[in-house]
Amino acid sequence: METHFKKYHGLGNDYLVIDPNVFDVEMSEANIRLICDRNFGVGSDGILYGPTFEGDMPVLRILNPDGSEAEKSGNGLRIFAKYLFEKQYVQSKMFKIKTLGGIVHVEVKDNTAGLIRIDMGKVTFVSNEIPVAGAPREVINEPLDVNGVELKVTCLSIGNPHCVIPMEQVSEERARALGPFVENHKLFPNRINLQIVKVLDRATIDIRIWERGAGYTLASGSSACAAACAVHKLGLVDNDVTVHNPGGELHIEIATDGEVFMTGPVEGTFEGTFHPDLAARISKTEP
Repeated sequence: METHFKKYHGLGNDYLVIDPNVFDVEMSEANIRLICDRNFGVGSDGILYGPTFEGDMPVLRILNPDGSEAEKSGNGLRIFAKYLFEKQYVQSKMFKIKTLGGIVHVEVKDNTAGLIRIDMGKVTFVSNEIPVAGAPREVINEPLDVNGVELKVTCLSIGNPHCVIPMEQVSEERARALGPFVENHKLFPNRINLQIVKVLDRATIDIRIWERGAGYTLASGSSACAAACAVHKLGLVDNDVTVHNPGGELHIEIATDGEVFMTGPVEGTFEGTFHPDLAARISKTEP
């Protein structure tokens, strides 16, 4: 029986890998929504569509469950790196992947344990590069009005946009309550990812995440990087940070030149075939 998809998770943040070289599916908004639906489809936090290639470099598209496309995903990149290595699309443990948010460097530290290190690039706090509306500036510890409540936010991009809010206490309930309003706030023309952060000590933070286009999620690699970089910019942590997500821990290193490295685990869960009933509802083209 042919395999139409493989499923992996990074600390509970789950993605389907759909490889167009094995079984191609039209990545229309309707198909993405249906496939990612946990009741009527397969169910996932998104789809990793690829690889296609530019020369020898694998290219990845990261698709959110609402049908939109993400520029970058730390967990998605680690998952896709494991898939490329397992399928022998790459022969070395060190390679590059091209995303909408730029080219990233990957190192498979331990494939048996699923431990992957990603060079996520450099962050920017400059408003028009994130983007954040208003005069060009670094968006650091700025007031943001959310439903009549003033919050202090730090915004940045690491290939995709993030809004980080340090708090005394963080919880799923608070992330769910704030998430939709912050994501769609008029200040953010391309919408934004939200992280609420509690600093535990100079080397440890605890975060909850509302992901643009996906909602509340148990873990996010780019969110962990963004949260660590934001509180580092605020002087609250050093440059080597363990980030506690509800799904587990990620290790973030912020180099002196601003380069950000993320290390964390990935685990495959299953592979499958679309049932004929579901396949009939999906516009598919055989390769």
